[in-house]
Amino acid sequence: MARATLIGFSAVAMWALLALLTAASGAVPPFLLSALTFTIGTGVGLVMRVVAPPAAHPPIPPLVWLVGIAGLFGYHFFYFTALRNAPAVEASLIAYLWPLLIVVGSALLPGERLRWHHVAGALLGLSGAFLIVSRGGQLAFDSSYAFGYAMAGLCALTWSAYSLASRRFPTVPTSVVTWFCAATAALSLLCHLALEETVWPEGIGQWLAVLGLGLMPVGAAFYTWDYGVKHGNIQVLGAASYAAPLLSTLVLIVAGMAEPTSRILAACVLITAGAVLAAKSMLFSGKARTKEKAAP
Repeated sequence: MARATLIGFSAVAMWALLALLTAASGAVPPFLLSALTFTIGTGVGLVMRVVAPPAAHPPIPPLVWLVGIAGLFGYHFFYFTALRNAPAVEASLIAYLWPLLIVVGSALLPGERLRWHHVAGALLGLSGAFLIVSRGGQLAFDSSYAFGYAMAGLCALTWSAYSLASRRFPTVPTSVVTWFCAATAALSLLCHLALEETVWPEGIGQWLAVLGLGLMPVGAAFYTWDYGVKHGNIQVLGAASYAAPLLSTLVLIVAGMAEPTSRILAACVLITAGAVLAAKSMLFSGKARTKEKAAP
């Protein structure tokens, strides 16, 4: 389980590159960028199928197709819609409720036990995410942006529901994510044609940024996340996912696009403490078992 959890966390590490690569991709509108990157992400899955062909498996249930396509496309649709209809700070923080929802929602999964340290760890992570997203300032929720806030809430619900539902189908191979990416690319293209003006990347640098997005945060990350939530510790993954905004900020600092501050240090402490607290059982279970065996 620990190995699968680490594989799942690699998705969080890749999502840390999302802000940097998105900024480097230029003025490409969101749905066109989604269509381009998910097309590349589909290619990642096709290559994986050639390198490591999936084993024979029963037909994929229709519910899996519905959950997978609605999860990947729905998350991005609601997120982009939220940012169009509400301030980015408040919308982003609402959207970042999905790790907490995964931790709490895991109590509904068969064979899972939700403990106090899972919830406490996720709340610490949410506090750290607040410091990052709000830039240490105040949030100002305005009722005139209610539609945008609702879209951000649906964004959080969609991704958490997708992750929890995927857990219920551990025998469905991760290779099926290839087709989820392909469907998301097609639906994103339709949204682009209906809602946006076409602006292509300019120059080799912007095209390389788009390629990087499709290979990692909007490509391989979805495959490793699928494997992690199906076979790893889903409570630990949920709480540890709050590392994404922190790691993203650290990447921007290294790239010279943000400045290190005490606020970021405080967020680092909160998110790290939350992840360790949520993973308490997994990290210290070996020591506990050793003590039990040594006891008379």
